[in-house]
Amino acid sequence: RQEQKILTDDPLNRGTYNTVGIRDVTIRGAGMWHSQLYTLTPPHQAGGINHPHEGNFGFDIDHNTQISDIAIFGSGTIRGNNANEEGGVGLNGRFGKGTKISNVWIEHANVGVWAGRDYTNIPELWGPGDGVEFSGMRIRNTYADGINFANGTRNSTVYNSSFRNNGDDALAVWASKYVKDTSVDIGSNNHFRNNTIQLPWRANGIAVYGGFGNTIENNIIADTMNYPGIMLATDHDPLPFSGQTLISNNALYRTGGAFWNEDQEFGAITLFAQGQPIPGVTIKDTDIVDSTYDGIQFKTGGGEMPNVKVTNVRIDKSNNGSGILAMSGARGSATLSNVTITNSAEGDVRVEPGSQFVITNP
Repeated sequence: RQEQKILTDDPLNRGTYNTVGIRDVTIRGAGMWHSQLYTLTPPHQAGGINHPHEGNFGFDIDHNTQISDIAIFGSGTIRGNNANEEGGVGLNGRFGKGTKISNVWIEHANVGVWAGRDYTNIPELWGPGDGVEFSGMRIRNTYADGINFANGTRNSTVYNSSFRNNGDDALAVWASKYVKDTSVDIGSNNHFRNNTIQLPWRANGIAVYGGFGNTIENNIIADTMNYPGIMLATDHDPLPFSGQTLISNNALYRTGGAFWNEDQEFGAITLFAQGQPIPGVTIKDTDIVDSTYDGIQFKTGGGEMPNVKVTNVRIDKSNNGSGILAMSGARGSATLSNVTITNSAEGDVRVEPGSQFVITNP
């Protein structure tokens, strides 16, 4: 039984909370069914917990840590409250270099894994995740994200893992601005490969907010509740998109939905340039089947989405929308190549009146 997050005491007592993670440590269990850490106390009721967001279970990681073959079961019962408390995080911290996590099962947390800290959180310990690897993860039943690469996390990968019933993005890259150097510490060259994502109940299957060189490849995403299966967006005020972002060889079944009092309807794959542009996007070799609304949606947001390449994509049965939709406020362009669209409720390719988005199908 675990009722305190495992971390390192800070002899200098820096910061409001003790937020110094473990480093140069290897933790290996006998398998996720045999070696299980669990708490019986909801984090916001624990008293004296290590941090109001991070809770009383799991590990805080700073650098060069390997954790494998265990389960971490929290007792989170809230997403958040007015006291700025949450349901805890299974694995969090700076993560640094040399960190590899494999075959770890996490349930009943607010967030399964949050990689990254704000630079203002003990600046002398700044060390964003670089080359971090997650494999064989099983993250279930969270109030928010499954795994979020934030605060300059780069060159990192999640692969061969399973996510179910997450209350925010199952997988995300957030190129947040709370970093040491915004010209260097950018969410970049991260990869989500060979994962299965089922039943996200509040946000996206996979999302990328800003950065460059990030890829979403070979994933199966099914049954999103109210958001896209895959979303590229510039809300949450990220560092800008640049370079290339690749969405390749994914299968999306029954994704998309309506949210925000059902005022916004999202496609299975949605690009949402809220102010800042989203350049350099390629969507290819992908099946989009049985979508709640549109198959691919270019959403109104004010920013431009230039030169999107859509190649070798099959879209079938967009139940309450179009195969491909450019909304009235969308700006940019897309070129379609070998795109097959069938059984769309509101047309195969639709550009709403007033849209400044051009779709070319040579």
